[in-house]
Amino acid sequence: MISLTSEVRTPYHSWPAGRKLLGLCLFTVAVFYLEQSVAALLVMGAVACAYLVAGRRFARQGLRLIRPVFWVSLIIMTYHVLTRDVEAGLLVCMRLATAVAAANLVTLTTALEDMLDVMERLMARLFIGAKIRRRIALSVTLVIRFIPELTRKGGTLIEAWRARSTKKFSWKLLLPFALLALDDAEQVAEALKARGGVE
Repeated sequence: MISLTSEVRTPYHSWPAGRKLLGLCLFTVAVFYLEQSVAALLVMGAVACAYLVAGRRFARQGLRLIRPVFWVSLIIMTYHVLTRDVEAGLLVCMRLATAVAAANLVTLTTALEDMLDVMERLMARLFIGAKIRRRIALSVTLVIRFIPELTRKGGTLIEAWRARSTKKFSWKLLLPFALLALDDAEQVAEALKARGGVE
């Protein structure tokens, strides 16, 4: 679980991690400045094509990771339907899906170690001490890695609830979700300890 890098080799795997992360930051900012639905749809289509270039198997992995965005989009669209601003809701949902898909693309094609190196080099330029750099870089990278994994597990919990009950999922799912998160955190902690911890 400590790495979500796709086992399917793609042209993107060989791209430098620093450039991918910088490109992701600039791309995400640009996406949320899109004001026209047509432009947002074209950009979303371009991201989808980027997945398809790497093959159907890789595209399916990306599709699985973006599924939880559907539920968030459903909430957003419900609000905008009630406020009678459907077009704005569609624009927000397309921006969100595009940004998450792009982030997943970088996550799937960038090794954890490469992300750590980029973070450390960035902080070295800010004259932050080596020990603090290592800890901050590890913390940030683990957050990046945990978010899609926890999102996927949350979606699985909801699907399991629906398969066993006709009622809507409720706050009662928070406890098993928290236990899953703690279990993952414990596994990562044990893995780090086995490798000598963080200096």
